[in-house]
Amino acid sequence: MLSDQELLRYSRQILLSQVDIDGQLKLKQAKALVVGLGGLGSPVALYLAAAGVGALHLADFDTVDLTNLQRQVIHDSASVGMSKVDSAIQRLQAINPEVALVAHRQALDDDTLAAAVAAVDVVLDCSDNFTTREAVNAACVDAGKPLVSGAAIRLEGQLSVFDTRRDNSPCYHCLYGHGSEAELTCSEAGVLGPLVGLVGSLQALEAIKLLAGFGEPLVGRLLLIDALSTRMRELRVKRDPACAVCASRHG
Repeated sequence: MLSDQELLRYSRQILLSQVDIDGQLKLKQAKALVVGLGGLGSPVALYLAAAGVGALHLADFDTVDLTNLQRQVIHDSASVGMSKVDSAIQRLQAINPEVALVAHRQALDDDTLAAAVAAVDVVLDCSDNFTTREAVNAACVDAGKPLVSGAAIRLEGQLSVFDTRRDNSPCYHCLYGHGSEAELTCSEAGVLGPLVGLVGSLQALEAIKLLAGFGEPLVGRLLLIDALSTRMRELRVKRDPACAVCASRHG
């Protein structure tokens, strides 16, 4: 059931026929894992908490640095030097004290990552490196959990949903394989703050759709964002029947 206060807090999205009371109850009962509380994870966590997702599991081993504040809007100047998880928890509790917050302050290894993924209904990969993305994807495939993956660097962003519960869905490895050229980071190549805000907001949107059960998720599609020209385009992506990560799941 939703309390009178919850009905009022979420009234604007409950008014949407696609959400309604049933969808809001699904959100209240849902659990999401946010991997990374930086530029992407900031809007993801903020919007999921504001939307009333029942429990947010927050994973980040890093601390807040002054250079983060240009884009990582969940943190502020007083958070510099603080654990990103603790800084995020302070902000999220202020936004919505009804949401349960579960902290993962240490780097997730194989066992802890598997347990963290198994404990939730959806995973949002907001990390900034290929190794983590591959590990999160493998854990999601093993657990049969949908993965909302986003990335942004310079003036370019990407977004897709990988949900191997669906026969037509590729996984992250189907699309990116073992990686190619050396990875660039934001500290090396730069990134514009509103771009990561856009990608993270779209990740939160996709997660809410998955959890509340409405709309068409971005499965089998890769959204490419060009911030320089303010253009988006979509590519169809297919499952690799020989994928080393997800082929066995599809038999």
